[in-house]
Amino acid sequence: MGRILIIDDDVQVCETIESLIARAGHDSVSAYNLKDGIAKVHESDFDLVFLDISLPDGNGLDYLQQVKDSHGEPEVIILTGKGDADGAELAIQGGAWDFLVKPSSVKQISLTMSRALDFHTEKQSTAHCVALNLDNIVGKSSEIKSCYDLIAHASGSDANVLVNGETGTGKELFAHTIHKNSKRADKNFVVVDCASLTETLVESTLFGHKRGAFTGAQSDRKGLIPLADKGTLFLDEIGEMPLAVQKSFLRVLQERTYRPVGENKEFKSDFRLIGATNRDLEAMAAKGDFRQDLLYRLQTIHIYLPPLRDREGDIRELTTFHLSRLSSQYGVPPKVANSDFYDVLNNYDWPGNVRQLFNIVEQAFVASGTGNTIYAMHLSDALRIKMAKSNLKKSNDLAADMLNKSVAAESEEEAPQPQSAFSATVANLLSDDLPPLKLFKGMAEKRYLEELLVRYHGDIATILKISGLSRSHFYALLKKHGIND
Repeated sequence: MGRILIIDDDVQVCETIESLIARAGHDSVSAYNLKDGIAKVHESDFDLVFLDISLPDGNGLDYLQQVKDSHGEPEVIILTGKGDADGAELAIQGGAWDFLVKPSSVKQISLTMSRALDFHTEKQSTAHCVALNLDNIVGKSSEIKSCYDLIAHASGSDANVLVNGETGTGKELFAHTIHKNSKRADKNFVVVDCASLTETLVESTLFGHKRGAFTGAQSDRKGLIPLADKGTLFLDEIGEMPLAVQKSFLRVLQERTYRPVGENKEFKSDFRLIGATNRDLEAMAAKGDFRQDLLYRLQTIHIYLPPLRDREGDIRELTTFHLSRLSSQYGVPPKVANSDFYDVLNNYDWPGNVRQLFNIVEQAFVASGTGNTIYAMHLSDALRIKMAKSNLKKSNDLAADMLNKSVAAESEEEAPQPQSAFSATVANLLSDDLPPLKLFKGMAEKRYLEELLVRYHGDIATILKISGLSRSHFYALLKKHGIND
């Protein structure tokens, strides 16, 4: 018997689904807004949740992850009153079981519910059987935890895997973790750097060669594919593989056979394939830069690793983990990071992701010398400047966005007098959540300068008289805010 929650403000919809649930022999509870629904999710364990998108107190999609991460880890079926392709995409990407448009037929609702419950039951019954070895993989954010389920799924099969993610997100680490948790763990994990493969040496590198097969072949050489027999072949940065090489490899992937250069017969290699890339292979295939048939075979299981900037709360845990590892590596007492150190780390975008974080933490670790605490001052000046510029750009982008919204709001109304236009802009800046004073001053200053130029038609003498600014100060402010006079 399943336990099901319905979160929908339409009483008739709730009653219809409740009736279907009762006829199927399951229990149901209904909530007519998000507040009550989320409260119920945290009060009890559910196997399945029907979640409406448009609710009186918010958008259901914004709470999808919270519902999925609740104690019962329920499956979620999204409900919507209209066909919304973008909403459907967001729901599926967020891990929803299905997306139903209201009104759906009784048969469709019942079938979707039954399949979701069957899946949930099977998932729960097998979850305890999988004890993953996640050494060196750190993080508790919902974004990274969703990858753990895929690791378990991939580890339990021999299916091909494609790992996608930005540079530094840990693609090779995840690939190696899949290998370590698979039945092939005691065999080789062979890494192929696809970016370094050339058309002239690819066959020799992958398949091996016989002595005398070509100039310079002084002895027999075993290729990487036979080395991966009974183990895992990891194609790193597969998006960099030349098209001609892709063609050669596709046949090997299909047949699991290869022929060394200079050899007359073929040999078999029973390898498990994992590919990794930071590129969009779908887009490359559409442009003809990557073979579509190879892509189909690669992504039987697809794992997307989120960038560090999207992994809320993981920076502190990753830093603590790496500091502990560094203490052991350098043979010194454990060190801790001060709150100001974390403040700087948490406000950076991390274009190099976890790899960059670990490098920076190690630099600060070394710079702290014999001290037991790491402070922001232990970061290099160059890095602190880079981080400060990054944060300043974010603040300026936020300010520009807020100003654009205020200007757009003004343009929708009847054109006001100059004084009321500026007053309305300032009032609009204060109408939502208050920005920091420094940010507000910058936004207001920029708007004031723009208003001066418009109101006095660029007459510098009048502008200087009205504003009380010197000519040099006025032009410096225009340059500061990127305003062309």
